[in-house]
Amino acid sequence: MKTFFKNKIVPVISFVLVITSSFAFTIPLTFPGLVDWAMVARIREEGLQHSKVMEYESYIVDVLGARLTLSRDMQRAQVWALDEMKKMGLSQVNSEAYMDYGVTWDNEYVSAHMIEPDYMPLNAYPVAYTAGTVGKINAEAMVVDIQTKEDIELYRGKLKEKAVLISSPAVIDLLTLINGVHRYNNEELIALEQAAIVPIKSNPARVIKNPTILTAVERLAFLKSENVAVVLQTDGNRLGIVPAYSRPGVREDGWSAAGMKNASPILAVTPEHYNRMYRVLKRGISVKIEFEIKNKIGDKVEQAMNLVGEIPGTNPKEGIVMVGAHFDTWHGSSNASDNSSGTAVALEAMRILKTLGVKPMRTIRIALWSGEEQGLYGSRAYVQKHFGDPRNAAIGIKPEYEMLSAYFNQDYGAGQYRGIYLQGNEAARTMLTEWMEPFRDLGMNMVSNQSLGSTDHVSFDEVGLPGFQYLQDRTPGTAGHTNLDYLEGIQPEDLMKNATIMASYIYHAAMATERIPRKALTILK
Repeated sequence: MKTFFKNKIVPVISFVLVITSSFAFTIPLTFPGLVDWAMVARIREEGLQHSKVMEYESYIVDVLGARLTLSRDMQRAQVWALDEMKKMGLSQVNSEAYMDYGVTWDNEYVSAHMIEPDYMPLNAYPVAYTAGTVGKINAEAMVVDIQTKEDIELYRGKLKEKAVLISSPAVIDLLTLINGVHRYNNEELIALEQAAIVPIKSNPARVIKNPTILTAVERLAFLKSENVAVVLQTDGNRLGIVPAYSRPGVREDGWSAAGMKNASPILAVTPEHYNRMYRVLKRGISVKIEFEIKNKIGDKVEQAMNLVGEIPGTNPKEGIVMVGAHFDTWHGSSNASDNSSGTAVALEAMRILKTLGVKPMRTIRIALWSGEEQGLYGSRAYVQKHFGDPRNAAIGIKPEYEMLSAYFNQDYGAGQYRGIYLQGNEAARTMLTEWMEPFRDLGMNMVSNQSLGSTDHVSFDEVGLPGFQYLQDRTPGTAGHTNLDYLEGIQPEDLMKNATIMASYIYHAAMATERIPRKALTILK
């Protein structure tokens, strides 16, 4: 493993630490990047010997379950999370509405079976924001290959009350089954660390759409007009796995009750079950299925919420440090890795610091986002409201923009931290590398200049604020966005290490005499 601090002595300051039964006084670090080794020892002891991260993880996964944004399940889970933050003694615990999201949607029941030519219970899940059925339905299955507008005429008048298979057969990823999943090795980590950033092209090539190709929305609209009984699809390439996503067009109709109720029922089926039906039909043999779906659709537009809580800083003028994770999930499982694990780690990091009674110079704020899976809605709205957006003159920069030191995020599964991505912010390398030093024995060794996307730190990074996501190990068993993302795929030691490292990073960011440096904001035209 490449070593950053070979033959280097990390400076340590001496200070008086006064501990009582309920709190500890701490003093600011004397210059940015300095490691408070005494506090690190206390954080490690609490996080690695008295951890409660799996208590959070297990309750979220086993009791609360799936948390689709604005579902009744999500609302119930948010009540629990607010209560937990209050129990650990956080201040300013609150829910913040960020948009009129639409109506609620919850799957309450699904049953699906192939009944001819052989019996087989189908492993199938409703696609989010679709209609259910009126009772139990028996339907004849039919392969429907509609790609172009001309294809529509081949099927017009032939699909009424049919169960239509609209996907091509899935191709199974056998290499993963053969080779398994391995953690990052030294060579892979060094490659990530040494990779160069390729400049972004400001003028991408123009893409001309083929006007004869149907969009997914157009295809579903036609199937609805033909009064199909149910749409069957498969999207995965792994045995037993159903990726859970939403109905095409749901953003455009604003998660409306009308859009959900007027959609055809859609079931996503595991590849092996879908492929079997597909092959039988291609033999010219009839396939019949029986199914029933109960989806509860709300009757009024409601607001989506983020959750926040704080450990107040001793010097409010020094600003804030933020830690967070998205609390929302897809609906196919309890989503132990994506992102119950991130939520549990963020809560545990705050609990560790509260248990130790730290008095940070900067306020430490936790945020549990919603709307991440739909497109970072919650975190983007929060950033624009509290910090602003210098790219948008209508929003501008808010007073709090200069108050944020950094935001630290966990998403990307439940694997242990192996490093951190700089998001191209080379100015932050020294501080983030120094704070890594006490955790090299836990496998935290890599700092990469690369950027990682598709999760909530992007909402900060894109407006010029330091936002960071950790490099996490690949681990077997975790299957985000799928029906198999349960507690059995989680390795507790990884989450314990992550929460300990997270607690130390946000503590040091809150105590450093200078905030984490910012990179120049690039505005593409």
